[in-house]
Amino acid sequence: MTRLNQRDQDLHWMRRAIDLSAKCAPSQAAYSVGALIVGDDGVQLADGYSRESDPHFHAEEAALAKMPADDKRLTRATMYSTLEPCSERRSRPHPCARLILDAGIPRLVIAWREPAHFVADCIGVELLRDAGVEVVELPELADEARRVNAHLLGGG
Repeated sequence: MTRLNQRDQDLHWMRRAIDLSAKCAPSQAAYSVGALIVGDDGVQLADGYSRESDPHFHAEEAALAKMPADDKRLTRATMYSTLEPCSERRSRPHPCARLILDAGIPRLVIAWREPAHFVADCIGVELLRDAGVEVVELPELADEARRVNAHLLGGG
């Protein structure tokens, strides 16, 4: 099999994350998000989705919970999240942007930025970029990623 270029890999993994987001139990109080952690060798290390095993779990948190905290592969991995990681949180002490930084993940790919529905000004992308994380946005997949949240965004 031919190795895909980085952009094609990003699109492939984000589509998988979008599929995961469809597994989320619907909520009026939180977004449905899918997340994957992929090693630098192109192998999936973990995945998660919002409310997967805990009603307060965010997708990034669920994926990270499946990895040992000291797993060195995280320092060379890419996280794919269908939505910008949260920068503030009411249900947990640490927002997802902080969890990603603490894990040492150097690269994040998202489909869309968090709108001002629950948090007036999410700055997850800015926090991560300021800390040296490479953040890639895939706006061409934003509509697909938003679809499972249409009930929150006035579209369903």
